[in-house]
Amino acid sequence: MDKEINVIGAGLAGSEAALQLAKRGFKVNLYEMRPQVTTGAHTTQDCAEFVCSNSLGSYDITNASGLLKHEMELLGSELIEIAKESQVPAGNALAIDRHKFSQAVTAKIEQNPNINLIRQEITKIPNTPTIIASGPLTSSKFCDAIKEFTNSEYLHFFDAIAPIVEKDSINFDIAFWASRYDKGEASYINCPMNKEQYEKFYNILINAPRIEQHDFEKGAKFFESCLPIEVLASRGVDTLRFGPMKPVGLIDKRTGEKNYAVVQLRQDNSAKTLYNLVGFQTNLKWGAQKELLQSIPGLEDVNIVRYGVMHRNTFINSPKLLKPTLQTIKRSDLFFAGQITGTEGYTESIASGLLAGINMAKYLNDENLLELPQETILGALTHYITNPEHENFQPINSNWGIVPPVELPKKERKNKKLKGELLSKRALEVLNKILEN
Repeated sequence: MDKEINVIGAGLAGSEAALQLAKRGFKVNLYEMRPQVTTGAHTTQDCAEFVCSNSLGSYDITNASGLLKHEMELLGSELIEIAKESQVPAGNALAIDRHKFSQAVTAKIEQNPNINLIRQEITKIPNTPTIIASGPLTSSKFCDAIKEFTNSEYLHFFDAIAPIVEKDSINFDIAFWASRYDKGEASYINCPMNKEQYEKFYNILINAPRIEQHDFEKGAKFFESCLPIEVLASRGVDTLRFGPMKPVGLIDKRTGEKNYAVVQLRQDNSAKTLYNLVGFQTNLKWGAQKELLQSIPGLEDVNIVRYGVMHRNTFINSPKLLKPTLQTIKRSDLFFAGQITGTEGYTESIASGLLAGINMAKYLNDENLLELPQETILGALTHYITNPEHENFQPINSNWGIVPPVELPKKERKNKKLKGELLSKRALEVLNKILEN
């Protein structure tokens, strides 16, 4: 086909969108500003780089995030297949070797004859068919171009990254292997704490110095599902014990003792040499991070290979700007995808890139665009972020609260697993019927 499309940003959403268009025969110019222009969070120039956690969340179909992955598989997602090929053990979650994954995506893009990967910063919105997937770290110059097009102010929030450590530096006389409630294989490293150890850790944390915000970051808000651990700790001494450090379902079988708190570490690469601290996103100064981590039992001599950092994320006011097809209301050949739309999370970013790629192809072929019903998770997400009734729009990830409910027997209304099973069954039936037609 002689129709050429621009995709701006080779992150998760942009890479998925470009691959979707390419396999439908379209020529794609995929623009990526790295390495010429850096973001402060990325460490490589690879496409689809994971910069925070290496987990795509649950793969369990009774979970909203798990259902989303199954929907994406039915719709032909390219990146979900690569993620499965790059998988590392993480219980019921789909976690990946981040380097293996991004290198595989980059190779697939570079080897595709329909994709022209251009290492160049875009500063103006092209006047030809375009998908903007520039991500939450969009450059300031391109931010200005989008702001001019949308005639609206940006909204900002902070995102934080957790530290990564070397497995060989962990003390397994103290740390133990387990998954919560023994679900799946014992794929997490767990560092247990008694009350005295937890209180020492907590006091170090709440008194630790933080990295100061830049002027351009001031006024931005935190996203609730990715709060720095120091912000969580400021809400009360027990907040962490009911959050990322909750001990329930994690018992060291060597001792049989119940713990007061537990720090979990998740495999970060396929060589099983690196592990990231679950829920430990932070903006502490690096010296303070080292002191804090080495106060954790089992991590006394831990070697930190990447410290946690925090950066500002940017997203548009999608309810005022986008249709549920991810087209802009103002211009039918311009789509947005990824975290810049307010779909928070890795899986959600890929899913929106998938939908934008499919719908751009349909638009150029003069076909009816795909507007998924709200019974599906992807449909619910796109309807949520494009609902014009939102007055104080904030990013959202996949959850059961955004889909129409199912009727449960009174005695089963608190049965989360049954609820998930029924919602997933309904969603897949709806989606399969759409695909058959």
